[in-house]
Amino acid sequence: MGLPPGHSRETQLKLDLADSLSTGSALSPEQKAIRGKCFHRSGTFVEFPIEDIESSIPARFEKIVRIYPDRIAVKTRGEQLTYDELNKRANRLARVLLARRGSVPEPVALFLDRWDTLVVGHLAVLKAGKFSIALDPGADPDRTAHLLGDSCAQITIVEADTRQKADGLVSRECLVIDVNDPASNLSDENPGIEIRSEAYAYLRYTSGSTGRAKGAIKSHRHALKAARDFANNFHLCPDDRLTPVGLASIGKQVFGALLVGARFCPFDVRKEGLIQLGDWLRDEEITVYYSFPTALRHFLGGLSDAEVLPDIRLIELEGEPVYRSDVELIKKHVASSCIAVNALSSAETGTASLYFVDMKVAVNSERVPVGYTVDGVQIWIVDDADQPVEGGQIGEVVIQSGYLSSGYWRKPDVTNQRFISPSDSDSRLMYRTGDLGLLSRDGCLHLLGRKDFQVKVRSFRVDVSEVESAFIAHDEIRGAAVIGRNDQNGNTKLVAYVVPRNQPGPALRGLKSFLRGKLPEFMIPAEFVFLDELPLLSTGKVNRHTLHELKSRQPDRTATIVAPRTPVEKRVAAIWAEVLALAEVGICDNFFDLGGDSLSASRVVSQVIRAFNLDLPLTALFDAPTVAEMAAVIAQGQQVDG
Repeated sequence: MGLPPGHSRETQLKLDLADSLSTGSALSPEQKAIRGKCFHRSGTFVEFPIEDIESSIPARFEKIVRIYPDRIAVKTRGEQLTYDELNKRANRLARVLLARRGSVPEPVALFLDRWDTLVVGHLAVLKAGKFSIALDPGADPDRTAHLLGDSCAQITIVEADTRQKADGLVSRECLVIDVNDPASNLSDENPGIEIRSEAYAYLRYTSGSTGRAKGAIKSHRHALKAARDFANNFHLCPDDRLTPVGLASIGKQVFGALLVGARFCPFDVRKEGLIQLGDWLRDEEITVYYSFPTALRHFLGGLSDAEVLPDIRLIELEGEPVYRSDVELIKKHVASSCIAVNALSSAETGTASLYFVDMKVAVNSERVPVGYTVDGVQIWIVDDADQPVEGGQIGEVVIQSGYLSSGYWRKPDVTNQRFISPSDSDSRLMYRTGDLGLLSRDGCLHLLGRKDFQVKVRSFRVDVSEVESAFIAHDEIRGAAVIGRNDQNGNTKLVAYVVPRNQPGPALRGLKSFLRGKLPEFMIPAEFVFLDELPLLSTGKVNRHTLHELKSRQPDRTATIVAPRTPVEKRVAAIWAEVLALAEVGICDNFFDLGGDSLSASRVVSQVIRAFNLDLPLTALFDAPTVAEMAAVIAQGQQVDG
């Protein structure tokens, strides 16, 4: 996707930056010293060479397969594949794609719910010279249908558990292939398709500024650069075992492991809950952990003080602010030799900067910096007129690199707004992040929030306009504004300010049900404030600063709160109130209507198990979502144990 010549303002930005001092691409001496400790205890490390960036993902992967054919590549709770087995499965599926569609570059939808099949499917797509879009089978069907339509995917790869749902979403013209049923008569040898480094590898959809999701294009070069940064900065080696926590998706964590010969051990928090994560990390001797900060807080907050994760040598966090309190929490549960890393990364940029934290050294700032640029990246801070500001001053973060995303799929106008092509002689694009930040004199980047109204919720980037659009589609809603706010635990949550057409307005439970039909779970606001009118500026825009000063309330509760009656109900209500940061919880209140989600549910179940010495599955809360119902489950469990 080509970019047109820069407009006058962009040209001025290019000229101004050319005359300014760049931040450089090296860590500070202190940061280098910490990174120097970041090795597997075996001391094994082979550098990921820069020349491999100019090949392709299959070429690099097949090189690793030849070196480590019998090592375990992917291990999940129910499946284990060696590098040779993974390669052969991907080869057979790739040959099915080639037999049916040839090697023409085109998008392929992966409608897969398991990590092992997702990795097989994605590698097969790449080996066939195509590129993928990973869809969440648990997402709202309307959203999935939009992504299918926007991506123009004419091939969908499914598995047994997702085929029926896919049949109701894909068009009749779309070719549907089962990932586990490739033609048995086809060869499992490498297809040998020549793939250029600039060819597309996958689309990563993010929430769009227009209220609709947009797909950032990742080429093989972009993905290989991200994997190289991941591997070389953290000194990944074949003895490492990596666990990302979250939804199944393709990214640098997958390639960072599989392109160096390490073991990829993903954890599906939706199916197993955070309460099982500690055992997984210990049983599998995981050395590298990756998640967004919210998940880590919920997970570590549910551990007892005596529980330690001895094998973890590296914890990487990104997507949300990391606070000093997070580092102190990490220190309680890892070895003193463990290193934590706060990263600035996005689908558009890949990893742009890193900040290493030594568990033996105190963090001085309340919010951990995102650090210093990685190789091949420059960071600029500019004001509203696109003029570079001096060190220490606040402005928008602009990232320049030769390894940025190629833009947004089928959205040239949005691409031109966010990506700047400096000149015909400079191939390194600039990307307007929309983040506010400042650079210290030594080039350390500190993020201070979003320039626009996008927020990060559990590592997902949410454009509040998309949430507001869903509200406005409700017949009983006249206006809505949504903001992000940190709760007492430092987690970002969405707060919705809603103006109903008529008082008292729609019931909260029905409103949330309506929103779930339009938005993924992480975009459902945790708190609601019903107003007669939204506060406005003189320009007619919503005064969002005033919104931050308003206190939230949960409608439908104040007149129906039923106080706990028994010691068990009182203890459960106290746990709920602590986890949800609420002053009061009634025994008839629904946990999820109070703003609870799967992560906080895991934390509640963990605390209940500890408080009552029970063995409860995560589903206990989903099946008993009120204090009264959960108290009954606990009482029944105590009788059985008795």
